Amino acid sequence: MIAAKTYHKCQSVEEAIALALKHGEDFRYMAGGTDVIINKFQGNDETNCLIDISAIPELKQVSNDWNVLRIGSLVKLDDLKKHKTIADHFPALLEAAHSVASPMIRKTATIGGNILCENRCIFYNQSEWWREAVGYCLKCEGDVCIATGGKKNCFSKFVSDTAPVLICLDAQIEVFDTDGVKLIKLEDIYTGDGVNPRQLNPKAIVTAILLPLDKDYRCVFKKLRPRESVDYTSLTTAVSIDKKGRIKIALGGVDPGPVVAEGIGMSAIDSLILQVFKKARVIDNDFYTRPYRKEMIKVFLQRSFAELGNTNKQFDN
Repeated sequence: MIAAKTYHKCQSVEEAIALALKHGEDFRYMAGGTDVIINKFQGNDETNCLIDISAIPELKQVSNDWNVLRIGSLVKLDDLKKHKTIADHFPALLEAAHSVASPMIRKTATIGGNILCENRCIFYNQSEWWREAVGYCLKCEGDVCIATGGKKNCFSKFVSDTAPVLICLDAQIEVFDTDGVKLIKLEDIYTGDGVNPRQLNPKAIVTAILLPLDKDYRCVFKKLRPRESVDYTSLTTAVSIDKKGRIKIALGGVDPGPVVAEGIGMSAIDSLILQVFKKARVIDNDFYTRPYRKEMIKVFLQRSFAELGNTNKQFDN
């Protein structure tokens, strides 16, 4: 385990960013710590400074502002169920949050941490001596992807369970950066590159997730994993339909980034399923085989649309 040499606990976003600027690239933000601490224990994170943002009060609030629900990035996954607006408008988000890890971890892990969790691969997320023995990969300064044998691309999996649902709900994130506050579509922060999976300034802090309350979404969430708790996803699917009949699909666990497609009306369903099926770059870096995970994309999506039922009836008026 590589321990951090310095630790700071901040009371404001401004203080945290000031400390980040002071430490250059040699720092890591931490809140719930469920991802950061494990990576340090396995030797996958060698930064010497931890900047703890878990005590910043404004990042723990859930509020309604006009037709937008604002969820602070430090709201714990287990606490999402305490908010009636989330339960009434976004039940699929609660289902996704409840699927993450174990009950104990959900009492510590935050929604912001989940949308930013590190990509995973069974050849990378191992102890340091294991990685040294099998050979270093592209994600840990090696020269080859052990899963594929290729030397150009890392296909570590995008494993957030809440992000596919949030993408289907047209979520934006509020980001406090060194040059001010900005709003970004959640899906736009992901690169699809397994080594550098997000295009955010490392010093930026996601302060909130914003969801529209005026679109009347219906959304279905599904997750494939060996066990009902603890395990990271082997495939996550989310499908939403809004009051205008707009369909959106987002996949996780089968590509280095979320796989997203959208269209209008029931006639678009088959083409959207085919679109995400072809886009998903599934490789053998998981407990389940590549063919099985690939086939389950179609199965989960077909089941999801069956659960959503005849949307034309709902939106006739």
